[in-house]
Amino acid sequence: MLYRPRRLRSSEALRSMVRETRVSADSLVYPMFVKDGENIKEEIGAMPGQYRYSIDRMGECLEEVINSGVKSVMLFGIPSRKDECGSGAWDENGIIQRALRYAKAEYPQLYYITDVCMCEYTSHGHCGVLSGDYVDNDRTVELLARTAVSHVKAGADMVAPSDMMDGRVGAIRSELDKNGFINTPVMAYSAKYASAFYGPFREAAGSAPSFGDRKSYQMDFHNIDEAVREAGLDIDEGADIIMVKPGMAYLDVLYKIKEEYGIPTALYSVSGEYSMIKAAASLGCVDEEKMICETAACMFRAGADILITYFAKELAGFIKRGLIG
Repeated sequence: MLYRPRRLRSSEALRSMVRETRVSADSLVYPMFVKDGENIKEEIGAMPGQYRYSIDRMGECLEEVINSGVKSVMLFGIPSRKDECGSGAWDENGIIQRALRYAKAEYPQLYYITDVCMCEYTSHGHCGVLSGDYVDNDRTVELLARTAVSHVKAGADMVAPSDMMDGRVGAIRSELDKNGFINTPVMAYSAKYASAFYGPFREAAGSAPSFGDRKSYQMDFHNIDEAVREAGLDIDEGADIIMVKPGMAYLDVLYKIKEEYGIPTALYSVSGEYSMIKAAASLGCVDEEKMICETAACMFRAGADILITYFAKELAGFIKRGLIG
């Protein structure tokens, strides 16, 4: 035989040399929950190993992130007070704003991305202002832009709108520019599906809707061409990075969007994916380390330039050990 593909698999050194997909800690983002209150470190029941932190204890987590080699975190706020319009989202003394000021002062070496959405702040749990039982798109967009500006004023390095309202990327870009933040990038949740994979997150953030569901604004999981259109609209409105969410079950969407546009593309491996691996490993059904490494490599192979994952710290350790790379 003239060509034997197995030749290039004959040793670890050679397999590493010809590897097509490279995984780096520089590409990992760790999601973190910050909660109003004091001396809080609460384990999330549905997500073993993940915690809610009060500001006075979030440094414990940030030090772990730094020591792991991960350089970026995404912050989610859990306020003590909620109302119909989610006013805590843009309050200059809100949970995210105070967390940013603390983190930027004490741990400036990290890069801080903030989730921009209303669901954690509204009393009804939906991602915007209601008109009857329907989320009012345009009124919500105004408040999202206001929230994004408040985050950047408090120290956010990047904002990531996750609400799936039409036109919100353009509104946020415009308001950031008006306020002098022309160099602050926007990572758009461009293809965010209405997914059962979000269940553990809703426990973590206390953000489950009090009625109905989010199918009128998050995407139908049957659709892929719509995801490409959504990403294109966000790019046209000024998104610097686009995102697909969830991860494992949506790699076809990621691949198609990356092939279509070729701009930096993130993938969010969500809470349900984390909890599935944790649960299976606890029952002895799978090897946890190998599952984490394999699924992450699959996500980068499908086109992710950035991976937002609750396994970020573990993955960075596995990279150092040569288990993935």
